[in-house]
Amino acid sequence: MLRIITVCGNGIGSSLLLKMKIDAIAKDHGYDVQAESCDSNAAVGREADLFVTVKEFKDIFPKDAKVCIVKSYTNRKKIEEDLLPVLDEMLNR
Repeated sequence: MLRIITVCGNGIGSSLLLKMKIDAIAKDHGYDVQAESCDSNAAVGREADLFVTVKEFKDIFPKDAKVCIVKSYTNRKKIEEDLLPVLDEMLNR
């Protein structure tokens, strides 16, 4: 199971929507993930297999953190385009 943290500025709206999209995408594609949403300040102190966020927050993470940059918090097609190759790579599909 991959532990995923979605990240936005306040950790309430955008990251929660992204988390729900990731849950649906993972279910539809057969990925075993546990996703949660978080604000950008708290995210840097958290541990996860993968952080998913937009480009504005990409530089807040340590260099060794696995980060997936998505073009949208809400557009499923755009999220899939950015996320699925990363999940495939991480799960060796």
